[in-house]
Amino acid sequence: MSSKTLTSLALAGAVATVVSAGTLTAHDAEAAGKEKCYGVSLAGANDCAAGPGTSCAGTSKVDYQGNAWTLVPKGTCASIELPKMADGSDRTGSLKPLKRDLPS
Repeated sequence: MSSKTLTSLALAGAVATVVSAGTLTAHDAEAAGKEKCYGVSLAGANDCAAGPGTSCAGTSKVDYQGNAWTLVPKGTCASIELPKMADGSDRTGSLKPLKRDLPS
């Protein structure tokens, strides 16, 4: 094989790796010891699923948006320390989408 062919193959492999890294499935996350945690990311820092009006990673509009998730180490979602809600009640992460802290 020529060095040009090897370079092309290496580049194609790198591109495939980058593309596939952005499409982590629930099974992949679980295998990596991660889980989806809703309501814990800052605005624009979610991993995906930021609810209606958004598309995916980095599209959450408000801090701790309840319908936006980020991957966290498995078993830590509900124990992540978050600021209290405006009414003084505790704000916690969830393994399911929440109806709190949604954009107006």
